[in-house]
Amino acid sequence: MERMSQLAVIVLAVIVTVAALDAISDLAAPMALALVMGIVLSPISDAWERLGLSAVFGALSSLVIALVALGLIALLMQPIAMQMVEQAPKVWADMQDMVQVVRGVVQGLEDASRDMSEAISPAGAVQPAAAPAAEAQGMDMPNVTDALLIAPALAAQILTFIGTLFFFLLSRNELYLAIGRYLASPSNRAVVAMRLRDAERTVARYFLTITLVNAALGLLTAAALQALGLPGAFLWGVTAFLVNYVVYLGPAILIVALLFAGVGAFDGAAALFPMLSFAALNFTEGQFITPALVGKRMALNPLLVFVALLFGIWLWGPIGGIVAIPLMLWGVVLRNGLAAEPTSSAPAKPTLRE
Repeated sequence: MERMSQLAVIVLAVIVTVAALDAISDLAAPMALALVMGIVLSPISDAWERLGLSAVFGALSSLVIALVALGLIALLMQPIAMQMVEQAPKVWADMQDMVQVVRGVVQGLEDASRDMSEAISPAGAVQPAAAPAAEAQGMDMPNVTDALLIAPALAAQILTFIGTLFFFLLSRNELYLAIGRYLASPSNRAVVAMRLRDAERTVARYFLTITLVNAALGLLTAAALQALGLPGAFLWGVTAFLVNYVVYLGPAILIVALLFAGVGAFDGAAALFPMLSFAALNFTEGQFITPALVGKRMALNPLLVFVALLFGIWLWGPIGGIVAIPLMLWGVVLRNGLAAEPTSSAPAKPTLRE
């Protein structure tokens, strides 16, 4: 009975926490993204401090790197969006032709079925119902008023991200010591702080490995699409590099986007080649390259990764998809470290196969 009561309390606490995170998503999402980027950029701040520079300089340098990287991503993604908009009429026309072909096949099957029904039961022939005409619905484009209404909320999220990232990088060591004071006895506070830093370094190494793998995937994707003659091959390679951080869903979205781009740039079966090229590269990366590099250090449970990814996207949208895996990895590594014996000198081996 006592165990059931404890389980009920835990379930209620989880529900309340999730509801609270959803209610303050405009504040919590940029803070979570800042914490993840702070953990990833922490080795840079540590390197500056080892050279004798102040913690403020290390935090500022990491903040500038993060802002420059995000700015470059926004600039590089703009031509891709413009290209998709320019090719939209041709893609729409080609898709309508495909729909007409499929509709013709379906209509032929319906006619054959009706003829067979009439042959079997002439008196019971069923008249085909007239298909309702589809009316095109116009889509309102955002105007200046909409942009002015969105701007304050967007500016608040950017400021939240900048402030959280800077102050986390500046005071994370003190923060780890403070957490140790609440999670451990006085004799083990330093051990808890050390485990927090170990978890931070594990996530940073993991993210660095994934970044190198994604960079190689982006370069190979750009080279393959350039060989096929797809316009904007380099920018598609950059997109492949970025979306691969959102495992499973990111590559799936890019496959669909490349299908549209192929239809817009080529005719016939050649329209499928860009999509198939990236799908083959992504399959090779996901099944062979990443497991060989990351699997030696930690085993990723695919179900746990997928559930964490879906939960993050459901809770915070695209930002949730980006931060879900690093936060899950940080939490599991930290839990394994805190569950280990305090007197053990060797850190616990991180694993996600729970």
